[in-house]
Amino acid sequence: MKIALAQMEVRPGRPDINTKVMLNMIKRAKKNKADMIIFPEMAVPGYLLGDIWERQSFLLDCENYGKQVIDASDELIILFGNVAVDWQKRGDDGRVRKYNAFFTAQNGKLVGGDNFPYPFRIKTLLPNYREFDDERHFYSLRKLAQDLDCSPEDLLRPVYVQYKGKKLGLGCTICEDGWNEEYSINPISLISKNGKTDLFINISSSPFTLGKNNKRHRNFSRHARETGVPLIYVNNVGIQNNGKTVYTFDGSSTVYNSCGNVVYFCSRPFEQSMDIVDLDTATGAVNLPRLKVPNDDNITYIYQAIIYGIKKFTASIGVSKVVIGISGGIDSAVTAALYCQALGAGNILLVNMPNIYNSKTTRNLSLKLAKNLKCLYTVLPIQKSVEQTIKQIENTPVINYQNNKKTYFKLNSLIEENIQARDRSSRILAALSAAFGGVFTCNANKAELTVGYSTLYGDQAGFLAALADLWKHQVYQLADYINEEVYQQQIIPQEIIDLPPSAELSFAQSVDEGKGDPIIYPYHDYLFRSFVERWDRATPEDILEWYQAGILEKKIGCKPGLVGEVFATPADFIADLEKWWRLYNGIALAKRIQAPPVLAVSRRAFGFDHRESQVGEYYSQRYYRLKEKILTY
Repeated sequence: MKIALAQMEVRPGRPDINTKVMLNMIKRAKKNKADMIIFPEMAVPGYLLGDIWERQSFLLDCENYGKQVIDASDELIILFGNVAVDWQKRGDDGRVRKYNAFFTAQNGKLVGGDNFPYPFRIKTLLPNYREFDDERHFYSLRKLAQDLDCSPEDLLRPVYVQYKGKKLGLGCTICEDGWNEEYSINPISLISKNGKTDLFINISSSPFTLGKNNKRHRNFSRHARETGVPLIYVNNVGIQNNGKTVYTFDGSSTVYNSCGNVVYFCSRPFEQSMDIVDLDTATGAVNLPRLKVPNDDNITYIYQAIIYGIKKFTASIGVSKVVIGISGGIDSAVTAALYCQALGAGNILLVNMPNIYNSKTTRNLSLKLAKNLKCLYTVLPIQKSVEQTIKQIENTPVINYQNNKKTYFKLNSLIEENIQARDRSSRILAALSAAFGGVFTCNANKAELTVGYSTLYGDQAGFLAALADLWKHQVYQLADYINEEVYQQQIIPQEIIDLPPSAELSFAQSVDEGKGDPIIYPYHDYLFRSFVERWDRATPEDILEWYQAGILEKKIGCKPGLVGEVFATPADFIADLEKWWRLYNGIALAKRIQAPPVLAVSRRAFGFDHRESQVGEYYSQRYYRLKEKILTY
């Protein structure tokens, strides 16, 4: 059976564009004598759409575009994802009932209604974690089973199509239905028990996450092996977002034989393609050779995802020119190299904005980087404007009209540091990007975002935070990768890589004296990551328990023995822990709410993926007991 894997770019909220792509792929599949073509989940409307799902006119359009796809099934079987609407019933939100649906079309009509309440299949397991919010909008098969006073097992049955005069059983599942480890039911297993199934298909809209494909291969290999039925996974490419977090989709569509071996995969991640696989369903595709799939848990995939995300996101908002504040530090240097690769050096303007605290070292490195990248460059000093702001505030009276007394504010060093950061972003970068006809970036990394080590309306401003889902050590890895693999030369000067990370907002942060940020990245990167990315997220209670047991480094993943090198006493360790925990749950959270969209690559990115409430810090009872015990000895 010749099966076309339509790994298409899905444009969220554009059923017109998506349907045009689908119809073109269908024409190509027919020309190549394919018997079947498989499109991803929600191929017609897109997946991450927020509350656009509440617009009835949009739902009607999706239905009508879906009919065009069904009409094109005169010469081959078409499998695709779309929203399905039961206009006579209501969902839990009181609006018209919607299903995340899997449509199977043959000979111009839908099939599958002979053993199911609808002529399509619906998603059984609706994810309601991380970036997913399916239950807000869609009705699941589990809820439908309750309505019909039956069990999900009664509804999970194959879809039968005709192929060469015989009945072919298709196990039609949607994304999460294949990730059932934490659920009480296994849709794939139940389908295989309820009728002869010759081929499982999982259509997905699965965002890229570092290392996710490795886990998926283990998961879907197990399904194919346990059922003894080959399985095809088709995912989309492109970008989608839920406002605060931007996700890339890498495709990575794959075929598993009945032994669970990978026998085909789309080897071009983040690229639209239509690959045709000749699959012998009668033998479970065991005749095809086993393939070794590449490991996606490495810096190469991070680089590909970020470049792809920058290209697609800027195109989606109609931006082609970008201004980057360049400091001579690692974050802005990596950001500059990435944008030059994504948009072309001629569309990038680097701006160095020195003050009296900026060393000649970092000024020269900024210039050297700009010359290496061959992009536009300018220097706009901020010292005079910062001094004017300070003078204006300190010399202007504040009048209390209750007693007509005048008060003069005196700015401390921290306020002066923030004035510098805001002057660079809110004044220079904002105005310069408008003059340049573009936007300016936020260069923050994930460690800074976690504890608010950035200035609101200053260096935390920008249209996109491309590095904000990378820890500092990953930024350094990316710098090395850009030099060694992308440019194959020292495009990012080694001096920048070797320089102590520093904001250079006071003489106390002099890089020439080896001074810099208060964050000790080799330790704090991993401490902060345990707060954010662990599936069972760590709290101070966990940290103290691991510290007391002497297993903290092992638990959070930093270098063995590092905690003892960094902290002289348990009191120092606890004070540091409480400082960052307070910031993470306090002012840093308030800043994150106003931060730019984050380009996601990790298992939990800030924004909609990491949902937060401004309730302040909290310490458990056990934490206080552990703290007292540790400080007593």
